[in-house]
Parts: sequence; C-alpha cells; structure tokens
Amino acid sequence: MARKRKGAPIHGWVVLDKPEGMTSTQALSKVRRLLNAEKAGHGGTLDPLATGILPIALGEATKTVAYAMDGAKTYRFSIRWGERTATDDREGAVIDRSDHRPSTEAIRAALPAFLGEIQQVPPQFCAIKIDGERAYDIAREGDAVDLAARTVRIDRFELVEQPDADHALFEVDCGKGTYVRSLARDLAEALGTVGHVGLLRRLRVGSFTLDRAISLDELAAMEQGAAVERLLLPIETALDDIPALALTEAEAHRLRHGQTVALLTRQDRDRLMAVQGADGGDGTVIALFGGTPVALARVEGAEVRPVRVLNLT
Repeated sequence: MARKRKGAPIHGWVVLDKPEGMTSTQALSKVRRLLNAEKAGHGGTLDPLATGILPIALGEATKTVAYAMDGAKTYRFSIRWGERTATDDREGAVIDRSDHRPSTEAIRAALPAFLGEIQQVPPQFCAIKIDGERAYDIAREGDAVDLAARTVRIDRFELVEQPDADHALFEVDCGKGTYVRSLARDLAEALGTVGHVGLLRRLRVGSFTLDRAISLDELAAMEQGAAVERLLLPIETALDDIPALALTEAEAHRLRHGQTVALLTRQDRDRLMAVQGADGGDGTVIALFGGTPVALARVEGAEVRPVRVLNLT
C-alpha cells in the first residue's frame, strides 16, 4: 500500500524570493516543509544563480501552474563584456575573450533589434530534451548540443546603467520560453564582442511581484498558521488573464462532478457573450460559484466543459 502523503490541505500561492545558490526544486521543498503543505509545485524554474520571484503553488493551486508559467516575466540582469562562458553565465568556464567594450550609445542603438518576436537559440546548458536526454547532461559530457532556434517575445529591453566598461545592467519584459542567457550572448555578438550573464534577478511572473514576496529566512521565522494567513494568495491569482464565469449552485454541482453544463436561456447567452467578449484565447474560463473557483473550464458554443476541477469544498 502506498504511503499517505503527510501535510495539511493548504490551497493557494506563496510568492517566494528565491535565494542564490539553490535550485527551484530545493526552494519548493523547503517552503512545503515550513508550511507543512500536503502538495506543492512551482510556477517557473529559476537557475541556481538567479534570485527573485518563484511562485509556489499549494494544494489545488498546483492545477493552475501551467497558467503561471505562461505569464509574462520581468528580469533584471547584468552582462559581463569580453568573456563568453560555456554556460553563458558566470558559473561556466571562459571559452572565448574579446578586448572590445561597447559604448553606452552603441548598446542603446542595438536594443530595438531585439524587440517583438525574435528567433533565439537556447543555451547549450539548458533543460531542453534531445532524444530523451537533457541538453545540459549532453553538454557536461563535452559533446556539442544542436538546438534549433525558437520564437520568443521581447516586450521591453532597456539599459539601466553601465557602471564601468566591463559591465552593464539591463531590464527585460519577455514572454514564455525566453532565455536571458541567450539574450545576453546574442546582444554581445551584435555589439561585436562576447559576454555572459553575471547577476540575474526575476522581478515578476504574471501577477506575482516582489511586493508580495517573502524570503526563506523570513518564512522560517514565522509561525506556520500566521504565515499561511498572511502570505497565501488565492488560486485565481495565476489566472488574471482568464475570463471568469459565474455559475449557479446547480451548474457548479455539475462541473464539480465532471459534467458539461449547457447554457441555453437568454440570460445564459448574456453570460456567455460577456465571457467570449473578454476572451482572446482558446475559450478557457475560470468557473466560480459564490466567488470560489470551481473549475478551469472551456466554453464550446453554448456548453461549458470542465478541464480541471478544483476541489475546494
């Protein structure tokens, strides 16, 4: 018989300010232990050298992790000019050098070419699978990794400061799948030099921002009950871009049991029109009863079909 997972049924999100030198999985495990949560997941991996926003989903919020990972992200990072590393960050061995240092004017002139949808080749050391094996495992064995370019979206790319000739600090707003290490590598190449990421901090993931974040040390110093009460954000925090559909009690009962709900009356059609007018996606909605999430569902014509039922009652 499988061992029953221990912990309390806590449902919602905690915004962790991840420290440097810890993997996202290690950070997740520590939060789960500190809160004695039965179930947990995280909304977007951060490299060990990176700090900042790591949304931690607890309980039924784990069913919305994919939506958090799809959210736009903001990073602040530094580039060290003149050295390229095997990992495209400061943790890798230097594999190329350049004496050229770009000017502030040259850097600002190069940034617009990286806005919008661009093609980006991921770093050699990344978690993408190639024939079932992680790229970083292949790279660690000394073999070249052949990674195809992919389309990513950059909404903002700004030079914050250039404290000296060897370093520059940037902020970027970007979409899902963007590698900051690749961005630093490619910008350096465009400027006629080489470079790698020095410091990396994530400032935002979708609706999760630093003003609601807590460090592991601060979390450890809090009593468990007080931490849950003060820090826990509702499940729907990760679903800000998804339209909400209010249900009747009978409709909520059907969705909770995995059944399709038909909305056929004139009042029902008004509800559907309001949702469809707000939805620029695939028809996905968050179905609510009395303000409590019932399910992630998909509207197909006049029918609402449950995708992920949220067991909060």
